[in-house]
Amino acid sequence: MSNPRVALTRCTDYSQAKISEAIQRQFELLGGLEKFVSRGDIVLLKPNFIAPKSRRHATQTDPAVIIETARLLKDFGAKPFVGDSPAWGNVFSCVKALKLEETLKKLSVPVRQLDKPKKCQIGIDAAVGISSAALDADVIVNLPKFKSHQQLVATFAVKNMFGCVSGKRKALWHFTKGKSSYDFCELLIAIYRFLSPALTIIDAVTAMDGPGPIRGRARPLGWLIGGTEPIACETICCKLINLNPDDLPIIKTARQIGLGCSNSDAIKIIGDDYSQNICTDFELPKLIPIRFSLVHVCKSACKQILLLAKAAIKKL
Repeated sequence: MSNPRVALTRCTDYSQAKISEAIQRQFELLGGLEKFVSRGDIVLLKPNFIAPKSRRHATQTDPAVIIETARLLKDFGAKPFVGDSPAWGNVFSCVKALKLEETLKKLSVPVRQLDKPKKCQIGIDAAVGISSAALDADVIVNLPKFKSHQQLVATFAVKNMFGCVSGKRKALWHFTKGKSSYDFCELLIAIYRFLSPALTIIDAVTAMDGPGPIRGRARPLGWLIGGTEPIACETICCKLINLNPDDLPIIKTARQIGLGCSNSDAIKIIGDDYSQNICTDFELPKLIPIRFSLVHVCKSACKQILLLAKAAIKKL
C-alpha cells in the first residue's frame, strides 16, 4: 500500500470525555465511521485480554477505550460485541478484572469467548483454528494495547489478532512455529490478513514497558494510534518510543515478504504532531525464546483447564 495514513490523537488520561473525543477523532481522521461500518453490522471489538488483571497494570486494553468505542458504534446503529480468547482465564474473568461487566450490560453489548474454532487455510500452508465468532462478524475493530514483549520486543497492531485463535491452540503454534521469529511472525501476519480488521486503534494512553506482555511496568505515553495498514501503524509506534523499526521482528518479517509499508517517510501521519512527545526511556525487555517447550505447552493447557473448571463451578 502506498502512502498509508496513520492517525495520532493525543490523549493524556482515560476520562470519559477525553477518550470519547479521541476515539471519535480517530474515526474522523481516517474517513468517518461510515467508511468502516454500516448500520446493523455485527462488529467484533477485539481488545487485548491476555490475563485477568486490573487496568492499573496496563496488561489489557483499558476499559475506557472499549466502552467509548462500543458506545460510538451503538449510537451509529451497529451491533458491537466484545470478544477474545485470553491466554489465562477466559474473556469473562478478564472483563470482571477490568470492572467492565455492568457498563457493557447497560450498553447491551455482549461479551463472547472466542471459541468454537473452524479450521482455516490462511495462506502459509497452515490450517489454523479461528474462532467462529470472529469469522461470523461483519466487521472487526482491532483494539490492541501498546506493550513491550519478551519474545517480540514490542507488540502494537498485528499480534492482537492472534487472540482469535481459540484456546490453548495459541501455545501449540508457539511450539510449532516458534523456532524462528520469521516463521512465527509470518503466522501472525497471515492471521491478521486473513481476518482483515477494518480498523486498528492502539491504546497507548498508558502503555507497558519492561518485561511485557503481562508483568511489565505501566507508564503514561498519552496516545491513541489508528490506521488500516498494520505495518505502518507498527512503524509509527516505534517512532513514538525511539525504537528502530528494523529491531521489531514483525516489521522485519513484513519487509522480507513484501507486505505493508515500513518506510516512515512514506507514511502520512494525520492528527497530532508527535515530535515533541517522543519517549526516550521506554524500557525494552530482555528477550526469551518464542518457542514454548512441549512440557510448557502441556503444563499451560492443564492450568487453563483448571482455571476454566473453577470458573464453571463458581457459576453453578
